[in-house]
Amino acid sequence: MNTTLSNMPDHLWRPITQHSMLAGTQPRKMVKGEGVYLTDSDGNKFIDGLSGLWCVNVGYGRKELAEVAAKQMTDLAYLAPLMSSEPTVAFADKLQKMLGFEAHVYFSVSGSEANETAFKIARQYHLQNGKQGENRYKIISRYRAYHGNTLGAMAATGQAERKMGYEPGAVGFLHVLPPYPYRRHEKLTVEEHGQEMLHVLEETIIHEGAQTVAAMIMEPMITGGGVMVPPDCYVPGVRKLCDKYGILLIFDEVVSGFGRTGKMFGHQHWNTEADIYTFAKGLASGYMPIAATVAKSHIFEGFLGKPNELKHFRQINTFGGHTVATAVAMRNVQIVEEEDLTGNSDRMGRYFRKVMQEELGDHPLIGEIRGHGLLTGIETVSDRAAKTPLDDARLNLLLGTCAQNGVILGRNSNTIPGRCNVLLVAPPLIATQAHNDQIIGALKKGFAAALG
Repeated sequence: MNTTLSNMPDHLWRPITQHSMLAGTQPRKMVKGEGVYLTDSDGNKFIDGLSGLWCVNVGYGRKELAEVAAKQMTDLAYLAPLMSSEPTVAFADKLQKMLGFEAHVYFSVSGSEANETAFKIARQYHLQNGKQGENRYKIISRYRAYHGNTLGAMAATGQAERKMGYEPGAVGFLHVLPPYPYRRHEKLTVEEHGQEMLHVLEETIIHEGAQTVAAMIMEPMITGGGVMVPPDCYVPGVRKLCDKYGILLIFDEVVSGFGRTGKMFGHQHWNTEADIYTFAKGLASGYMPIAATVAKSHIFEGFLGKPNELKHFRQINTFGGHTVATAVAMRNVQIVEEEDLTGNSDRMGRYFRKVMQEELGDHPLIGEIRGHGLLTGIETVSDRAAKTPLDDARLNLLLGTCAQNGVILGRNSNTIPGRCNVLLVAPPLIATQAHNDQIIGALKKGFAAALG
């Protein structure tokens, strides 16, 4: 029997999908990726305006990455993470040099695992190095932020719809409001709004008891929750508060790392450093599953001691530091550097938002266009004055029309009830002006269809 993709039985359980809506349909199957494009089994070609899930930074079809993977599979396909391999040690060294400070790198496979690792490191560090009488175990995160789908990472996630049905979750996780300039109080400037959110954070720390708070985790710029760019005062202000109260700062750079925001790392927009960093997605541009938790040296040194003291980090991931994944990640990062994809991300992102603002900025269904680099959020509304979120039916029509015109985009799905209304635009970092023009053309048709 000759079974093709078009008639093959589909037993795949898709993420974030209501399968009742697929009854009697044949979901689109992709068969090829090249550059910024995906091609389906019927030969239709689409710009991938989300880079997969914000991860295919260097674009599809990079033969040099396949060649690196093939060579490493032949030489040493796998090594237990207790042992050392050349590609894994070399890539750990590369990461800490890129960040610009002495650090140690713990490898895992996904952003969720990287964040779980960061939480455990923070709690154990305080237990072993904290002041007498302290019990620092609480993790502060922010509403609308996404940090993963494992129990601890889900507990840190500030998206109600991602957690409904799975709670109660892990204990010790708190949430504070993030800066959201678009929906700030009308009497406040953007910077005053940032200061207000810092005040809310400090009051939360005080009311919880600073001696119980281990860390704060935050994306420099919230991404999946709606691409929310903070006021300039906010990220440095969080660093100052963490220093003031002895709290470790964790930057979740799973999305914003490796050129996505127009700088190599998202935190560089605010010239602020954390104690611990987490990476995934663009680390290997999706060509291999890999993630990393990077801790500054003063954190690493807090785990030194005698073996029987149990001060070492007692976690192991079977596929952490996988030889093939680290070899591919190294070449991927070199491509980002060699081709200045960070610079292209900055230039093309500015171009995209400029043209969008000029041609669609006053559209009745657009409340705000915001972002950094090739990471843009378009807040859709049904009433600009009231800032009423656009309804699902029209938003889905908009996205469907874009797809019909050869552009796949996304939205902040399953985030906040009633506020899943932000369009997400994040093509691969190799995107050209022509690609951006094609995306804008599709969006024009999409907004026209949604307006009716």
